[in-house]
Amino acid sequence: MNRQKLVLEQLDSFLKNYAALRHASIPVKGWIRAIRDGLGMTAKQLAERLGSTQQNVARIERDELAGAVTMKTMKRIADVLDCTFVYALVPNSTLKNTLEKQVDLLVNQRLKEVSHTMSLENQDLSDNELEKVRRQLVEEYLEKPSSCIWNMK
Repeated sequence: MNRQKLVLEQLDSFLKNYAALRHASIPVKGWIRAIRDGLGMTAKQLAERLGSTQQNVARIERDELAGAVTMKTMKRIADVLDCTFVYALVPNSTLKNTLEKQVDLLVNQRLKEVSHTMSLENQDLSDNELEKVRRQLVEEYLEKPSSCIWNMK
């Protein structure tokens, strides 16, 4: 098994732990405010723990809702609130499926182009022959994935 394939499988296996988070939603007031309220902590008390001001905490909470808070700030606040800040990109299916879909797109597009050229030259392949070539190309691309497959949108 090649290294890239092994890394992909290991990463897919690891990311399964985060699959349930795909459906999680951010609390209406944001995580910081939700945790702070849950703990019964005021913005002033959080500010004191951060060595900051109440106005700064209010700004951070607004920034979180706007998607403008930094990961560094989230980690710092999480530490103060006795939480762990988790950051992840969670695939919608698996990385392997994403790779396979992209390879399918590429192979189908290339076969379409080749089939058109062959048709113009009266060298059509039968549907069975085309499918055989398609499967072979998909296998080759998946065996040794290359970044070139991502040039196709």
